[in-house]
Amino acid sequence: MADAISAACARVLDAAAREFNPFLHLKSNRANLDKARDSLRAIEAYVRMRVAAEEDKLNVCDHQVQDWLNHVGNLQLDRIDEDYGRLMEYSFLQQWTVHASSRAGIGKRVVNALEEVNKLTGEGLQFRNFGFKPPPGIVEDLRSIETIGLESMLNQLHDLHEKPDSNIIGVWGQGGIGKTTLLQAFNNGLKKARDYQVVIFIDISNSETLNTVDIQKTISGRLNLPWNDAETVDKRAKFLVRALARKRFIVLLDDVRKKFQLEDVGIPTPDTKTQSKLILTSRSKQVCFQMGAQKSLIEMQALDIDAARKLFLSKLSNEASAAVNSYNLFSEHAMEIVRRCGGLPLALNVIGTAMAGLVEPREWISALDAIKENMDNIDGADEMFARLKYSYDVLTPSQQQCFLYCTLFPEYGSISKEQLVDYWLAEGLLLNDCDKGHQIIRSLISVCLLQTSSSMSSKVKMHHVIRHLGLWLVNKTDQSFLVQPGMALDDAPSSEDWKEATRISIMSNDIKELSFSPKCKKLTTLLIQNNPNLNKLSWEFFKFMSSLKVLDLSHTAITSLPECESLVALQHLNLSYTHIVRLPERLWLLKELRHLDLSFTAALEDTLNNCSKLLKLKVLNLFRSHYGIRNVDDLNLDSLKALLFLGITIYSEDVLKKLNRTSPLAKSTYRLNLKYCGEMQSIKISDLNHMVHLEELCIESCYDLNTPVDDAKRTTSCLQFLTLSVLPSLEDVIVVPMPHHFQYIRKLTISGCPKLLNITWALRLEMLERIVVSHCDEMLQIVKEDGSDEEPGAQILKTQDRPSEEQGDFDGQSVCKSESTSGANQIGFPKLRSIVLTDVKKLMIICKPRCFPSLETIRVEDCPSLRNIPLSSTCKNEKLKQVCGSNEWWEKLQWEDMEEAAHMKSKYFIPI
Repeated sequence: MADAISAACARVLDAAAREFNPFLHLKSNRANLDKARDSLRAIEAYVRMRVAAEEDKLNVCDHQVQDWLNHVGNLQLDRIDEDYGRLMEYSFLQQWTVHASSRAGIGKRVVNALEEVNKLTGEGLQFRNFGFKPPPGIVEDLRSIETIGLESMLNQLHDLHEKPDSNIIGVWGQGGIGKTTLLQAFNNGLKKARDYQVVIFIDISNSETLNTVDIQKTISGRLNLPWNDAETVDKRAKFLVRALARKRFIVLLDDVRKKFQLEDVGIPTPDTKTQSKLILTSRSKQVCFQMGAQKSLIEMQALDIDAARKLFLSKLSNEASAAVNSYNLFSEHAMEIVRRCGGLPLALNVIGTAMAGLVEPREWISALDAIKENMDNIDGADEMFARLKYSYDVLTPSQQQCFLYCTLFPEYGSISKEQLVDYWLAEGLLLNDCDKGHQIIRSLISVCLLQTSSSMSSKVKMHHVIRHLGLWLVNKTDQSFLVQPGMALDDAPSSEDWKEATRISIMSNDIKELSFSPKCKKLTTLLIQNNPNLNKLSWEFFKFMSSLKVLDLSHTAITSLPECESLVALQHLNLSYTHIVRLPERLWLLKELRHLDLSFTAALEDTLNNCSKLLKLKVLNLFRSHYGIRNVDDLNLDSLKALLFLGITIYSEDVLKKLNRTSPLAKSTYRLNLKYCGEMQSIKISDLNHMVHLEELCIESCYDLNTPVDDAKRTTSCLQFLTLSVLPSLEDVIVVPMPHHFQYIRKLTISGCPKLLNITWALRLEMLERIVVSHCDEMLQIVKEDGSDEEPGAQILKTQDRPSEEQGDFDGQSVCKSESTSGANQIGFPKLRSIVLTDVKKLMIICKPRCFPSLETIRVEDCPSLRNIPLSSTCKNEKLKQVCGSNEWWEKLQWEDMEEAAHMKSKYFIPI
């Protein structure tokens, strides 16, 4: 009884204390609130900075972070400050007597606010992910499109689209008349459409050779499907047909040149039953018929004079447009230019942009005279080119030459900016100024002579009309281009055609041999790449090419290079992805060579000590070449004082140590391939500490290597791609806590590592977007988690509890700690988008069910023991789009909830 009374008294006293303490400790609580508020403000500023960084990368703010920011923003502490300030105006005695109730109320509000601020502070410190890449929407928003004068065409297209029996619609008309603009505007107008699950815009431009792989990449990207380079085109097409057939879709095909079978590229033929649609544009009415658009056809018309004038004026500056509207002279000249453009939107856009800043009468007279002069006695296509030529005339001479160079590439597809700049540098068009090259690209884009690629910022495109303008302009100069890329040629042009050529492009064909010795002493560029069956060059093929500066033979099957000492002017030589066995003995005589690419040369055995004698080399790429540096004495590249970029393959640990000690070479190393390093048992990533620009590391066929160690903190690492391949002794990879050398790795590829039981350490790679694992015979699970009740996270990065003495103590840091692995809602791999597993026979578990905030695709092939999909049923997994595997594998998966299994199969599963 006494104990009960005592307990009751204690409870009463505790309650009284809770009521009285806010009153008693108001001042100290208020001071604590100020400190807590300052801390919260600092954390809020940091969080907002990280969110802004994510948004700059076009990511969206994480939902939890946004909720937290909203809660912080909704805190109302100003009223407490005001009330507290008024209370402090009274004396201590008054606060404890007359105003005691006010003091008690304010005290409670301060305590509650302090608790709320501390709670938000704690939550803010826990954030690791501040944004994520949004999943593709139903419609991919293309660039903003002006549809001046195309409104009636757009209405016709919408009317046809609404008809149930219009499954395939064709739009045809001449080049430059606005077909692409119309299709892009139609695409953007579908943003609010809810009748379709996906809208896919594909630039076909198939010329003579259909670029099936690019089409399949576009479809895969829009469906968030994984991409497998090893997969055949036919197999991938069948897979894409099945995947796309599951959805109600609209496919927009722009610039179809020739008939092709939709199913051959991965597009199912739409019919009335599926309610899907296909809309194509073409310069040929017959092609529209052949593609199935016989009953639904629109012919593009040139703009009428009013619409043409409006479009032209829209391209002018405010000052120039005002002059046209205010003065008869300007208005007359403007109308004359508009008439001469013949209602062709492309011509109006290009010439209007070129004249945008002209405000002086003499400038308009000069522009009009230039357009008139080039149109004399020209009919048909020549007339259109003459109308477009003014945009070329306003370029500087160097910009003009760079523009004409772009015509060497195929009509379809995109052009790499870096490749263009490299070629221009070698041709002497940039005076060794790489930045000037990118500035010229921007200038050509600004006058509509080049276009940005919709898929990649590193690429540009050239409209086919503008490309033919360039070729037409070449014929007006003293230059002679032989341009036949992407023409499906089996045989090269005859040697007679080569004689006067200054630049030749026969890339992307099916040429098998070049068995003649062309006499072309004026030739400066020769582009032969992407002829996969080319395996023979005549021994004297280069004999009469003394002016050649650019030679690209990449992606061909050549096994040797003819003697080339006559190429005394050569600056750029690309032999990557060839079957070349050894370099010519006298290659070192090419004293002007600045760019030598030998990457991915699987048969290259010997360079015959040529590289070290090419003293002007700025780029030397031997990454993943069969040829590598085996002995320390062979690493004799110190003579290359101008070297800026080095890709290298190394066969010895001693060579690696020497390379890292050689500071200029180490700083130039961007790609490193360690191969057949016989006695290497362990490698510390700190051994590469001087390779400050290293972006890609591949370790393969090092048979004794068992433990790579990322053993030191580093904040300046550039490493983005890591490959571990054919490492039969590899048992573990050790990664210390952040920040470390692997912190920016985006792709991890592991293949042929039979002793590797898991890759739990990959949880340390917070930027990881793609995991590819194949042919790891003993791997049982990707992430090892035992589910025990020990310290959270203690097992998650574990294959050994502590480093050995040989591995060092890593500055006393714990080696294998991460976030908790207990509970179904655990989060790991915050940015992981794709998991690809191939031929991992014993793999049973990927990991325990968890939330993958960014995961889009899981692809499983030949993994018969795998029985789980590691997705937590309590998480929405909003970004997940596809789980790909065989029907047999799917049926063997183990499910606790059969309703969930049925839901997963119907929503995500794609059989392969």
